[in-house]
Amino acid sequence: MRLSIIAVAAVLAAAPVMAQEAPPAADASPAQADWRTVTPENLLVIDTSRGRILVEMSPLAAPVHVERMRILARRGFYDGIVWHRVIDWFMAQTGDPLGTGDGQSPYPDLTAEFTFRRGPDMPFTQVADPMGAPVGFLGSLPIQTQPDELMARTGDGMVHAWGVYCPGVAGMARGDDPDSANSQFFLMRQAYPSLDKRYTAWGRVVSGLEVVRAMKTGEEPSGAVAAPQDVMTSVRVASDIPADQRPVVRVLDTASPAFAAMVERRETRKPQDRLFGGEMC
Repeated sequence: MRLSIIAVAAVLAAAPVMAQEAPPAADASPAQADWRTVTPENLLVIDTSRGRILVEMSPLAAPVHVERMRILARRGFYDGIVWHRVIDWFMAQTGDPLGTGDGQSPYPDLTAEFTFRRGPDMPFTQVADPMGAPVGFLGSLPIQTQPDELMARTGDGMVHAWGVYCPGVAGMARGDDPDSANSQFFLMRQAYPSLDKRYTAWGRVVSGLEVVRAMKTGEEPSGAVAAPQDVMTSVRVASDIPADQRPVVRVLDTASPAFAAMVERRETRKPQDRLFGGEMC
């Protein structure tokens, strides 16, 4: 069984996610307790002409969009579709069966999930508090949110939160209508904070960011890629892959002491070297 060990960066992807191959651990040592295994139902396995990309989907942040990704993957919709729009220092876009940017799946368009409601039971790990708007992680997804103190003042006991478009974040493409996302999606090659709260963030690359960055780029400013384009050869939900063949992904648990130590080390750096969300990823 292939085992991917992923170390999530301590400050909203200030550096690319680091990955290494390792055999399964024989016992649960204290160091192993710092890691969690990504649920196969939330792991999207994207095989491309450039290599494999693994995305941890975030149903807590975007349940409707995550379910659409599962449906399309399970129907083989994405198999053979090209990466039709790729812009360096920005993102790589795919999911159009026409390969032009004008196509989509036969399913209805989706209602936007630009923000979501975060309650006290949601597993959020704060790493910074710029201007009173905490930033941190929901699983592997970098997010920004209203502070916990406001939960006591809201009718549902929750506050607004939204994905932060750091490197590796998966977003849903759309037209001018906020509720026009369908099947096209993009993976961030670099940080682009102007997308926050304007496009639904539904997951994050936990392995294969180097593959995303290796995609053939298009001409500026549209980013349209000339033939031959890179292609998605197969897109599957990990839980649908036989157990002896599926990738097993372990990520550093953001609630672990090891992760807290990483954040503390980052905090000791000079202010100009800190790369928190909102300003830079």
